[in-house]
Amino acid sequence: MKPGSADDTTLTMVGERSARPGAHPPASGSSSLRPQVVVFDVNETLSDMSGMADHFAAVGAPSALAGTWFASLLRDGFALTVGGTNPDFADLAATSLTGMLTTQGVDDVGQAVREVMQKFTSLPVHADVIDGVRTLAAAGIRLVTLSNGGTAVAEGLLERNGIADSFERLLSVQDAPTWKPARAAYVYALEVCGVAAGDAMLVAVHPWDIHGGRQAGLRTAYVNREATPYPTFFDRADIEVTSLTDLATRLSLLD
Repeated sequence: MKPGSADDTTLTMVGERSARPGAHPPASGSSSLRPQVVVFDVNETLSDMSGMADHFAAVGAPSALAGTWFASLLRDGFALTVGGTNPDFADLAATSLTGMLTTQGVDDVGQAVREVMQKFTSLPVHADVIDGVRTLAAAGIRLVTLSNGGTAVAEGLLERNGIADSFERLLSVQDAPTWKPARAAYVYALEVCGVAAGDAMLVAVHPWDIHGGRQAGLRTAYVNREATPYPTFFDRADIEVTSLTDLATRLSLLD
């Protein structure tokens, strides 16, 4: 993902822009107060998946298949969640990848799957993540992650980049009733952290995650690194920023 071209003027509160009809009301915590806990999504919010296209090409698959694979993985996980199950992210990812690579004429599908999955679990972070996370932690805000993936992936990502000690907890929906964006996933994180929904802020690059967090009553921050128009059918975030450093600056202005 490439950095967005928007500047700090894109940091806007929901009350300063036109909300869509029927939009979910603001979270119960005051938007003028700094959140006690910031809950980070992991995949694509912290990790930079832009290099996955090259990894797909390296095993003989079209580079564009990387985006299709991840979108399909999320779609299937959401469908299984609606059906009442809580699938294992890694198992679902590997199974989905196997099916896709089989249709691409890849010589050794098993080996290709292992290589792609290894790259997926060793991604870098976005350029803004380290400074943004450290600034938020230095401000005394409690930081946690909440991922549809396993905690080991988040742990490895943060440790490789020297910011694991900035996080209080690494949470996964594997220990929750459901995947995000189901309400139960966010409620699980709130209960573990011992915080009210209005005192927590979800930070994510995915509009579907922002929508889910808003529906669960959390305050939300949409990280829009590519200046992508926000889908009108999802509830808007309380704050929209272009990077985590922008987010840290925005929250530093709150009491």
